[in-house]
Amino acid sequence: MNLPNSITFSRLLGLPVIVYCLYDPSVTIRWLGLGVFLVAALTDWLDGYLARKLDLVTDLGKFLDPLVDKLLVLIPLLILIDLHLVPAVGVCLILARELTIAGWRVGQVQISGANIWGKLKTTSQIVAISMLMAPLSMTSHNWQIDNWHLYGLVAFWISVSLTLISGALYLVPPTTAVQKQL
Repeated sequence: MNLPNSITFSRLLGLPVIVYCLYDPSVTIRWLGLGVFLVAALTDWLDGYLARKLDLVTDLGKFLDPLVDKLLVLIPLLILIDLHLVPAVGVCLILARELTIAGWRVGQVQISGANIWGKLKTTSQIVAISMLMAPLSMTSHNWQIDNWHLYGLVAFWISVSLTLISGALYLVPPTTAVQKQL
């Protein structure tokens, strides 16, 4: 396993910490969880950069990176459902897209890297999850819906929309005119 793939795999190590921190009512611990989540998200950029820069792009990396991205996004989202911070229907739409594309990729002879829509999807999900993880809406042990949480929900629905658009673009073959624009 090369360096970029090792970095990708190491992002998984942050997931148990994120899970613990999301369930902890302490504001300090919640900020710690957000920090771990953001570091894990930034290493997604780092492993891709190193893979391209060092010419270490592999099929394993093309498979492993999106899988780890999905876990890094879906696990916090599932916890946010449990905490009643996001609607389950939105997370189900994201999950359905991810499973559909994963199934579609299995049948592909060559695995392609993420396109711009996939990158927008991932970035919007990270922004939305970060906003919803941030303990700015916390009062004692209870959550309150305030403007910050509302902004987080708007970001969440934007990420759901981008997730569905990016999924549709994987499955629907682009026309020649659209291919030239992309």
